[in-house]
Amino acid sequence: MKKHIAIVFGGKSPEHEISVRSAKNIIAAIDRSLFDLSLIGIDRKGIWRLLEDEHIDKYVPESGPQIAFSLGEQHPLFLKESGTAIEGIDLLYLVLHGPNGEDGTVQGLVRLLGFPFIGPDVLGASAAMDKEITKRLLQEAGVMVAPGLTAYDYQAASLDYQHISTQLGKPVFIKPANMGSSVGVHKVRNQEEFDKAIADAFLYDRKILIESMIHGREVECAVMGNSHPKASTIGEIVTTEEYSFEEKYADSSETAIHIPAQISASDIERLRAVAIQAYRAVDCEVLTRVDMFLTDSGDIYVNELNTLPGFTSISMYPKLWEHEGLSYTDLITQLIGYAFERHEKKEGLKMTW
Repeated sequence: MKKHIAIVFGGKSPEHEISVRSAKNIIAAIDRSLFDLSLIGIDRKGIWRLLEDEHIDKYVPESGPQIAFSLGEQHPLFLKESGTAIEGIDLLYLVLHGPNGEDGTVQGLVRLLGFPFIGPDVLGASAAMDKEITKRLLQEAGVMVAPGLTAYDYQAASLDYQHISTQLGKPVFIKPANMGSSVGVHKVRNQEEFDKAIADAFLYDRKILIESMIHGREVECAVMGNSHPKASTIGEIVTTEEYSFEEKYADSSETAIHIPAQISASDIERLRAVAIQAYRAVDCEVLTRVDMFLTDSGDIYVNELNTLPGFTSISMYPKLWEHEGLSYTDLITQLIGYAFERHEKKEGLKMTW
């Protein structure tokens, strides 16, 4: 019997448009012989809507039936205006990037609603989204991370570029603690750039990271699974530009992706091992992309973990698994399987005494 999958995408996030791009690819690739499909779009105001048209534009439309929630019901999703229950959904396929979707908030809601879902559970999602918390967990697990410091918005006026650059070296990177897709990330070489970067990063989060630049090759690994995760080969991003949001997603981008990365077999195995170590340290499940740096001296630094990585036409996560012989369609099927597996184990835990 087919499973009924609801694709959830959009969201009240600066990464709304990337989420829509990812969702379009998943909708086109999912195996319709195994899964029936519903579309749930979260518009830019944060309203959940049941969509009937698969031909979505850049954004979730601010029209269509609004969805409401009722905890503890057999069918916890219903249409707000009519009160009609939305029946038969077996799993929510979360295709949400950034705050209000990838940070544990939606995961907590979906957990309370009782649905299996794609991506790590509440703890893994929230910990991986917050780059400072991620770094603490990785360091505790013995994984190397970039030296840096954390600053809050109330400290903005006291941040001293000369002192920080003396401590961390030049250049430094400034980034919001809770954001993805390179939004709000800046490479800073002087006082003027520092002031602009601090102001911009605080537009996206009340907490920011200021980090030393790691001189190394930027590599990524796709990991999936629950108790026994497996890692793909390693991909490398090669670009003549800073890997900003605009460079990453522009049609004219000159960024090249090498799969596998043009590094030694032994380094690939070391990177895969670190990726799994990081995955477990941050309590990830189902899927995550682990972004790392490999230095000329052979040191491996983990930069960040992306628990709901992009599935656009240029995204590394599906491309890495494709190299391993797993098609886009089969990858989606496997991820859904892991989500059901995790849910069944959670449901089997003793909740009363």
